[in-house]
This record gives sequence, structure tokens and C-alpha cells, in this order.
Amino acid sequence: MKLFQKLLLAPAALGLMAPVAASAADMNLAGVKQYAAADEQVTSISQFSDVQPTDWAYQALSNLVERYGCVAGYPNGTFAGKKAMTRFEAAALLNACLDRVTEVTDQLKKLMKEFEKELAILKGRVDGLEARVGTLEANQFSTTTKLHGSTYWVMGANSFGGNFSGGANGQNAFEGGTTFNYDLRLDLDTSFTGKDLLRTRLRAGNFGASGFGAGGVGLNALEVSFEQSVGGGNTAPNVVGINRLFYQFPLGSGFTFTGGPMVRQDDMLAMWPSAYPADTILDVFTYAGAPGAYPLTLGGGAGIWWQKNGFSVSANYVSANANNGNPNAGGIMTSGAASTSGVQLGYAGSNWGAAFAYTYQQNGGIGGMYGGNATPFTLTASAFTSNNYALSAYWTPKTAGYVPSISTGWSYSAFTASNTTTGITAAQNWYVGLQWADAFVKGNSIGMAVGQPTFVTAMNSGTPQDGNYAWEWWYKFQVTDHISVTPAIFYLSNPTGQSGFTAAQATNLSTSNGLNNFGGLIKTTFKF
Repeated sequence: MKLFQKLLLAPAALGLMAPVAASAADMNLAGVKQYAAADEQVTSISQFSDVQPTDWAYQALSNLVERYGCVAGYPNGTFAGKKAMTRFEAAALLNACLDRVTEVTDQLKKLMKEFEKELAILKGRVDGLEARVGTLEANQFSTTTKLHGSTYWVMGANSFGGNFSGGANGQNAFEGGTTFNYDLRLDLDTSFTGKDLLRTRLRAGNFGASGFGAGGVGLNALEVSFEQSVGGGNTAPNVVGINRLFYQFPLGSGFTFTGGPMVRQDDMLAMWPSAYPADTILDVFTYAGAPGAYPLTLGGGAGIWWQKNGFSVSANYVSANANNGNPNAGGIMTSGAASTSGVQLGYAGSNWGAAFAYTYQQNGGIGGMYGGNATPFTLTASAFTSNNYALSAYWTPKTAGYVPSISTGWSYSAFTASNTTTGITAAQNWYVGLQWADAFVKGNSIGMAVGQPTFVTAMNSGTPQDGNYAWEWWYKFQVTDHISVTPAIFYLSNPTGQSGFTAAQATNLSTSNGLNNFGGLIKTTFKF
């Protein structure tokens, strides 16, 4: 019931309590005249000597006195709340309150008149928003799902050199041409409770034959180098496929569960122990310096993490061949699963973090660690297992300036293999990445990274000649909130290591006379 209606009904109801057949003496006209003509309105209910907080109508009377100022009481400072009220007295009280309400209404009318133009503009905006909301509601495909998209366009080329016979010329002929490629990602993020996440990623690309694809040298592959797999180890350009499909939800206090038929290892980590890069270039620098411990295996799997006050523990399992029912070639927890089982202990503060990780790779080994690299000519094993250990950390300045963010990582991998003559027993990795925010222009950033991708450090027989280095430099122009342009250059020394050469070549191979790779590109990013 509105305030005005209450003001009307309350005094009337009190008045109706008086006898209908009141005499002239009962009306006490003189008292009513005194009440109606009171010069000083009561401003606080405490001014009534006969009203107590325990009275049943105390709150209602307090509102009339202190909010609307329309109760004067009697000249003797009492309200006489227990005294019978005549109709004339009720009329006097109602008249005083109506005068006050009329005064407030007049003030509101003056304000509305003064701000008439602004109110009209606001009304127009509200009407416009209501129309837009109505259009969105009528055309939305789901009330629970949001679409996030990004596409990356890359134009660039590689140039190869080296002193060994035929090597550089062969690589230039194979992947030395300028190419123009793309990677498209569409994420459909669905939430049913507001705390859970069902992610479906659609992805397409055409990097399969590019100089920046996974073939050839391998280490010059970009993080955005993608082409959809069509089975049997084959890929097809411009084919859209499912690249992620997993469900994530909280499980008790501090716990989160993630699982699905297409989930990647890093989707199941409570934290990522690296702040590099702001704009990814070479794929070798996206593993926090530890591709053995963070192989980013994609397939069917599940994981759980716990985190509190910055500390976290993550554990996960992924089978790259989870969709294959042949236990010799796929499945879960089988000999053909090509799986990874990992655990990470981490801490993420306000501007720094660190983590220790351990991952057991089954039937993966070096083959999943930068394809084309760190595979000596003597390696003929069809099955690998490896134990991988990593330490990674990062620090970012609280304000942008001359000091960059620093990310670093190191890992050690111990291998076992079957059917080998002189197999690999150990390999290492490390990297350092630097990036400056708001470089030269606010919103832009610049960065560089250097490190040694997977290189063999021990073998059953012979001395490994597998040293190699990788560098990259880039500058990101933030054109708009949704568009950026990133020119970049990179250099790889001896990116193939000992792989692919005869025993005689490998005997004399060193980082000074091996193959080298210089590349340049421009990457344009659109996010929507």
C-alpha cells in the first residue's frame, strides 16, 4: 500500500473508532482548534511525554513525526494516544498530513520541471536500452553460453644456412618460401550454475604446408601453427574441428574438478608458472621452459586441483588415444594410451609465482618434445617412457617501466626405451623470457626470450652432439582493444641436433657448423 493511501486510511480508521452519535460536547471543538492551529510542529517523538517505545503504534507515529512532520500533538506536550479520537480530531490530523504531502509533491514537481531536459534524455536512453535488450533476448541462441573468438593471421618466411653439405639448400628448398596462414579459434563457454564451465572450442587453420608448421625443422613452428587432424597422422587445411571439450566445476572447499574427451594438460592446472609471453611467437617458449613436464598433451582425461591463499596442488591424467578401443593402440590406462600423468605444486602471489612439476610420459618420450629435435640418429625405439621434473617461476613489476617481467624455467628428463642400440637416457631444457609492458606507447609491449630447447645430455653409448639455442624478439602494437599487430624475428642454432644425419656426419657435428634458421613474420590478431 502506498504512503499516501496509508495517510488517508490510518486517521480515518482511528476516527471511525469514535462513537457515531457523538454529541457537541464530545467533539471538544476548542481542543480541535488548538490542535489544528498549533504553531510549533513536533520534530521528534521524544517530545511527547506520554509516548513510550513499547507502545504498539510507536514506529508508525515516529514516521509521521520525524519523516513527514505532520503531527503537532496537544499544547501540553502530550499526544494522548490512549484517548478516544473524535472525527474532528481525525480530520485535523489528516489535514495537517495532507498539507505536508502536498508540499513535498510541489517540491518534486519543481525539481522535475528544472531537470525536465535531462529526464527526457535519460528516458530516451532507458527506452533504447530496453529495445536493445529485447532484441538480444529475441535473437540469443542460448541464455547460458557466451562466444569468444580469436583469429591470427601470419605472413613470414624462413632462411636457412650452415656449413655441412646440402643441408641449408635442402631446407630452403623445402620450407624457405614466404607464406600467409591463419589460425581461427571459437570458444563456446557455458555455465549452468555460475561457478561451472563447459568449454567447447572449434578450431581451424592452414599451417600444414607452411614454413612455420610442425614439419621440417620443427622448432620453427609457431604457437598458432594449426591444421585440423583428419586421422592417420594426416591433416587438412580449412577444416573446422573440435579442439576442446571439457567440463569444470568446484568440488567442495578449494577443490576444482576438470574432465572431458578433449582436454589439455594445462586446462587442469590451478596456475600456470610463467608470465611470458604477452604475445606468443615460437611454440618452444610456451612450455614454461619444461616441455617434458608440461607436454600439453591433448586427449581424454581428468584432473583435480586444490588451492588456498595462493598455494595449489594439481594432479591430472590425459590419454592422447583415449578414443581408440584397441588397447595396443589406445584407450585409458593401457599400453597404447600414449598418456601423461602429472602433479604440480605451486604458489601464485600478487606479482610472482613458482611451481615444481613432475610428469610421467608413457609411450611419448622425446617424440612429443619439439618434434624434429633431440632425436639422435641411433634412436630406433618404438616405445618410450620418461620421468620429467621441472622448476618454473615468474615475477612481474607492479608498475610498467624500465624493469621487465621475468619468466624462467628448467627441466630434466630421464628416459627408458626398448629396441635401441645406443638410446637416450637424459635430456634437459631451459629458457628465460622478458617482456616490457607499455613499451614506448601505453598498451604496447615488447619482449624477447632465449633458451635451449630439448637437448640430449646422456646416452647409453657415445657422446651426444645435440646443443642448440633459440632466440625470439617481438613488438606488439595494440591498434585497438580488439586488434593488435606483432612483427617478430627469431633465430635457431642447430635446431635439428643430431637427428636426420648419418653416423659420419653426426660424429663431426657441433653447434658451430650445424644448420641454422633465421625467420621473420608479422602476426595480426583479432579478438571478438
